[in-house]
Amino acid sequence: MSVGSAIPTESRAADLARRPSKTDSLRTTYGFDDVSLAPGTETLDPADVDTSVHFGGIDLAIPILAAAMDAVVDPAFAGHLARLGGLGVLNLEGVQTRYADPAPILERIATLPDDQVQDALAEAYAAPIQEALVAQRIADIKAAGSPAFVAATPAAARRLGPFCAEHGADMFLVQSQVSSARHLAAGYEPLALSDFTRYMPIPVAVGNTTSYQAAIELMRQGAAAVFVGVGPGAACTTRDVLGIGVPQITAIADVAAARDDYFDQSGRYVPVVADGGMRRGGELAKAIAAGADVLMLGSPLARATEAPGRGTNWGMAAPSPTLPRGTRIKVGTVGSLEQILLGPSHVTDGTQNLVGALRQSMAALGARDIRAMQQVEMVYAPAVAVEGKSWQRGASR
Repeated sequence: MSVGSAIPTESRAADLARRPSKTDSLRTTYGFDDVSLAPGTETLDPADVDTSVHFGGIDLAIPILAAAMDAVVDPAFAGHLARLGGLGVLNLEGVQTRYADPAPILERIATLPDDQVQDALAEAYAAPIQEALVAQRIADIKAAGSPAFVAATPAAARRLGPFCAEHGADMFLVQSQVSSARHLAAGYEPLALSDFTRYMPIPVAVGNTTSYQAAIELMRQGAAAVFVGVGPGAACTTRDVLGIGVPQITAIADVAAARDDYFDQSGRYVPVVADGGMRRGGELAKAIAAGADVLMLGSPLARATEAPGRGTNWGMAAPSPTLPRGTRIKVGTVGSLEQILLGPSHVTDGTQNLVGALRQSMAALGARDIRAMQQVEMVYAPAVAVEGKSWQRGASR
């Protein structure tokens, strides 16, 4: 008897009808390098493009938020960005609210050797948050000429949210590594988002998420904006440490679909904020085309002379004493905030004049405003960044 004939027919049939494994149906997802934007039948003059957006009751001339990171936003930086048309977000659990004078702390974090910085971060963020400093920073931001947009984790939001609203904050962001409408915990009472958004007298934005279902549930619970992105930031190590995250183009598109469905159901438009993973003008354009209304930038703005990080940046979860999910990175100081956002650019890699690049892209695609840019055609094109670029890459042919 041959080996093959020893296997009963019914066993062979069972093998062919096996239970599908998880990898049989892996979903294809897309990041910035996987896609490109396809020109259409119309073009515009860049001067005729409108990049303004209405966000949380605030009119912005450019769709740019500065990330709630200590190396990016302090009250003075928020004022500089507001004059350029954007909006900075202050981290309420950072050094600005723990120290009356955070400059020595920022200097130390920026200049320590790599092998000493993690302990220094944990030590710096062990100091208590002072409500008097929270109120002072809100006043400082407004004195600098900017609306006060402040952020805290869910654990701190219950206490700091009402306090900030009472002291003049204009918008509040509840931001965590992964946000959901149903957080379960045995040791404490989680923040009830629907209750929080109802009793807060100012708009409450929520982040971060990557999925349609989570986003639409957050919207149904009153979120004024939803932030998208788990782990794409240059200073974030969540994807390595925890193994979680979805490439940004897919994440933005999924949450944008939730926004549009929710608008059809409720008549309330909830802006989508792409948070992280963007460094060049083309990536800003792709994020808008994927469905984002507003873009949050961290490390690209940490390179500005006005940024408090002195040419470095670190993630908000970097100071964790038990499981850091961010690291200090050296981004350098390359120019003023105005040069980085509005030009003129002195480099050819798209990392300066970011809004100018976005405007030029919109014009080339015939998109007169942000909403029109969300409708342009996107194609799968993983080779588009290297096609015909062998000389730029230093190849011989």
